[in-house]
Amino acid sequence: LAAAGARVVATDIDEANLASLTGPGIETCRMDVRDATSVAAGVARAGDVDILFNCAGCVHHGTVLDCTDAQLDLAYDLNVKGMVRTLRAVLPGMLARRDGCIINMSSVASSVKGVPVRCVYATTKAAVIGLTKSVAADYVSHGIRCNAICPGTVETPSLEGRLRAQGDY
Repeated sequence: LAAAGARVVATDIDEANLASLTGPGIETCRMDVRDATSVAAGVARAGDVDILFNCAGCVHHGTVLDCTDAQLDLAYDLNVKGMVRTLRAVLPGMLARRDGCIINMSSVASSVKGVPVRCVYATTKAAVIGLTKSVAADYVSHGIRCNAICPGTVETPSLEGRLRAQGDY
């Protein structure tokens, strides 16, 4: 998007990840989607948001029997409630302009397909699909589109870390 001339504001909780993002049209902002105050500050710093790519998340490895309540709470807080917090911060501006595009990161491991040892992750990503459909229905008449993308495995630092932990990298 930056190469096409858009102003891109990349957010992450990890400042080291942000430091690697450089180039014309790219700005960075530390933001923790688990904290509504952090989200509000990040969105205020970004200014008008025309396109939101809502993609913060974590992957829990295990079955329903392998997951503690704390792990379940973290996954929902980051993967689902983090999206809700970001939507709440961005939607008022989009509504005022009667224009906006929201892309929520879901996964093929969701209501689309069951994947072994991804119970908690798939559950949260199924919730993202439901959230996306609700937001789309609620705001399409206000000029705001909301869609989810559901990729399979994507090469990311998170994937690399999981593979290293398993000895597969």
